[in-house]
Amino acid sequence: MNNSIQTFLFITLAFLSGVYFTSSLIYYENKVESLEQMIEQDSCLIDSLKHEIDTLQWEQEMWDYNIQNNTTHLLSALIFVESSNNDSAYNIGEDAVGCLQIRKCMVDDVNRILKRQKSTKIFCYEDRWSRIKSIEMFDVYCKHYNLNSAEEIARCWNGGPRGMDNEMTVGYWEKVSNKLDI
Repeated sequence: MNNSIQTFLFITLAFLSGVYFTSSLIYYENKVESLEQMIEQDSCLIDSLKHEIDTLQWEQEMWDYNIQNNTTHLLSALIFVESSNNDSAYNIGEDAVGCLQIRKCMVDDVNRILKRQKSTKIFCYEDRWSRIKSIEMFDVYCKHYNLNSAEEIARCWNGGPRGMDNEMTVGYWEKVSNKLDI
């Protein structure tokens, strides 16, 4: 009888140890999964913050190329005149899309410029719906055509590289300049 009690206690102890070990293992596996999910969420947050920092740095660098007048708000003024700050704006008559109302020919021109610069970056027509990509295209365009003043930037954005020679862009410049703090 003494042997059977010892055997029973040993089996019970082994069983309870197995249950404890298994439940501990499950607990720690769940804890690891939870931590991995937290790391993934934090990683997404970090990526988002990096993107925001890049955008802020880009906005500061955007005007590093000798623009005259108070142009810190030029891009905002252009976006307001073009789309009333609406990233989903669409002009069906011109197939102009997004916050800067970019047409397909502008995407083609920017891609031509980038190709000449031997850049690997390529924009697609869908990028016109993205504010950030639209602003990147705007930056490539302005730098390539060496646009130096707020008026030159606005009028050439509206009328193409020779927009300063086009009287039809004067009214556009007036709309933009009314939105600037100059």
